[in-house]
Amino acid sequence: MLWTAVGVVTLAFLVVLEVVAHHYGLRGPITNQAREVIWAPKSGPLLYGGLALTMVVLTWRQRWIALGTAVGIDAAFGVMRLIVGAAPNFGNGALWVVLGCAVIAITRRTGPERLLLLKGVGLGLLLVAGHKIGDTWLLITSKTRPEVLDLYVATADRALGNPSWVAGRIVETTGPVGYHILHLVYSQLPLAAAVTALYQLRNVAVERRFPGHHLVRTFLAIGLLGPAIYMVFPVVGPVFVYSTGAFGTGGEGWAIADIWPHVLPRIGTPHPVLYDQITPRNCMPSLHTAWAVTLFLHSRKGSRPLRYAGTFWLVATLAATLGFGYHYGTDLIAGVVFALTIDVAMRALAQGWDRSSIQLVAHGAVVFTALLVAYRWLPVQLAAHPWLCGPLLLLAMGSVIHGYVRTTRSVDPASAPTLPGPRSPEPQPELV
Repeated sequence: MLWTAVGVVTLAFLVVLEVVAHHYGLRGPITNQAREVIWAPKSGPLLYGGLALTMVVLTWRQRWIALGTAVGIDAAFGVMRLIVGAAPNFGNGALWVVLGCAVIAITRRTGPERLLLLKGVGLGLLLVAGHKIGDTWLLITSKTRPEVLDLYVATADRALGNPSWVAGRIVETTGPVGYHILHLVYSQLPLAAAVTALYQLRNVAVERRFPGHHLVRTFLAIGLLGPAIYMVFPVVGPVFVYSTGAFGTGGEGWAIADIWPHVLPRIGTPHPVLYDQITPRNCMPSLHTAWAVTLFLHSRKGSRPLRYAGTFWLVATLAATLGFGYHYGTDLIAGVVFALTIDVAMRALAQGWDRSSIQLVAHGAVVFTALLVAYRWLPVQLAAHPWLCGPLLLLAMGSVIHGYVRTTRSVDPASAPTLPGPRSPEPQPELV
């Protein structure tokens, strides 16, 4: 029933976004996904990540057949693109195989086997659909929110020491090497999530069931709910408002000044600023930060290389979000609070609500709302008292982090560290 409800809600949401997108002359998520059956995909690695998630329900023999079929189809598409002179690309084969698995589940499977295979197909398609939904959301924000609130966030960001300006100068000194490494990490976050999810779901084919709580659930929830906040708090980021050419991008004719990342902005009274209808208003909160935090959390129970990779991806993503000028420091704090609140809620939905989970979700929601209210209505006060307000912002985030650690340990004692204690005496044989 839960999977059916999720499927129905997701489908309805896709249809609504499709209608809204067409109203603004844009292609919706369903249209964009359908085009990738034939046309060049926007992200081949993401499609293969979706295929990998689908394959967790298959046997090893079936996995090799599925992967070989996907590669063969992509090779055929590659030859056709070469003949017509189109740019090389890949990913169509992965989508074809996932859709083929759905057909096999309906026509060749019955009972629990059909349900398990359909769950695998749904998981793979949801990963891809979540990305398409996010893209459509971002385009809608640019069309429906002509004014942005960057001056409010930039003013509040002074309480944290303007970290985007600091990180921007650091990334600039690393040259092309640092830029390309961070850009690769930033752009391939969905692929890293797929790898972590594969580790979590590695036993599905053996146990014939999915775990109650895993990374993909939280990832999708963040991607579905986060863009709705963009409609309430539209922000485009420092590189667009305060630069006309940093790293090859910028606000062009819409930038207020060309000062990022070398000169701190001088802002009088914050006010909404009219901006273009192309740039997404996708800063508050930072969903890349939220996803990276979730990836870090779910990699903690993995192998040592996976834990190291999760830590690296978190640090590099935070560096990229600030160093590329995509976000303010205040966005990152909101993103951390948002991620922890969503993850606890998804865990509670799977494992049952208890008092600590309810309290943390309520606490996280209150802190997140208070942050947005402070950024919007008290930015001047935050900037005027940085030594007081900066630590308070970090303390608010820290309270949610502390609550998350305490809550997850209470519902999952295996994740808590084992403390050394006195050894119990060994049983002695009874005397007859």
